[in-house]
Amino acid sequence: MAKIATLITDLFEDVEFTSPREALENAGHTIVTIDKEGNKTVKGKRGAKVDIDYGIEEVHPDDFDALFIPGGFSPDLLRDDDRVVAFVKAFMKANKLVFAICHGPQLLISARELEGRDVTGYKSIRVDLENAGAKFHDEPVVVCGNQLVTSRTPNDLPEFNREIVNLLKEQELQE
Repeated sequence: MAKIATLITDLFEDVEFTSPREALENAGHTIVTIDKEGNKTVKGKRGAKVDIDYGIEEVHPDDFDALFIPGGFSPDLLRDDDRVVAFVKAFMKANKLVFAICHGPQLLISARELEGRDVTGYKSIRVDLENAGAKFHDEPVVVCGNQLVTSRTPNDLPEFNREIVNLLKEQELQE
C-alpha cells in the first residue's frame, strides 16, 4: 500500500484533510503529516487538530509514493518555505502522484510545475493557476496525466476521494 506525504500546517481546511485521510486509510494507505518543523500539533480553521509526524528537513520525496496537499490557508503559509516548494517540485518532476484540493494548488504554482497541466482549484486562485500556465476547468475533480488530481471545494470531496483512491489502486496494479 502507498505511503502518502501530506503537507499541512495551521489553518488548513479541516474536512479537506480529514475526509481524504479517512478514504485513504480505509483503502489501506498510510498518511504521513509534514510541516516546516516537526514534533508539534497544527490546528485547522474549524478546530481540528493534527499531530505533525516530521519536519520538512526530516523527509525526502523518495520515501513516499504520493503527495497530498489539503486546502485552506495552509498551502499559502507553506509556500514561502523553499524546502517545502522543492519537496513539491520533486514529486512533480518524478511524475509521482499528487493530490491537491481547494487552495492546495498554490504550492504547485510556487513550484512552477503547472505549465500545460489540466487542473481545478478554488475559484479565487483561478487566475493564478492560469497565469502559471495551467488549463483551468471548473469541474469537481480533474485528473491530469494519471498523475495529478485536483478539486475545488469541500463539496467536491466525494469525487476527489474516489479519484485519489482509484489512481492509487491503478498504480498498485501496474507494479
